[in-house]
Amino acid sequence: MTKDEVKHKLKEKQLSEALELVEDAEKGHLDELELVRSLGLLADEELNRETLAVLENEGVTIIYVEEDDE
Repeated sequence: MTKDEVKHKLKEKQLSEALELVEDAEKGHLDELELVRSLGLLADEELNRETLAVLENEGVTIIYVEEDDE
């Protein structure tokens, strides 16, 4: 999926926060993103994978943090 296709899907599904992350990355305003691997960024696994790939292509470092057991 291209970056534009990912952005279109995010708009279509009204995932404004994820779309803002992509737009911030495009502007150079996002360097790192911390995620819990088991949760990811989005519930849709394919769109999650594609969105993370777009972010990484924009230079964002994805940092996976451990889930708290508490």
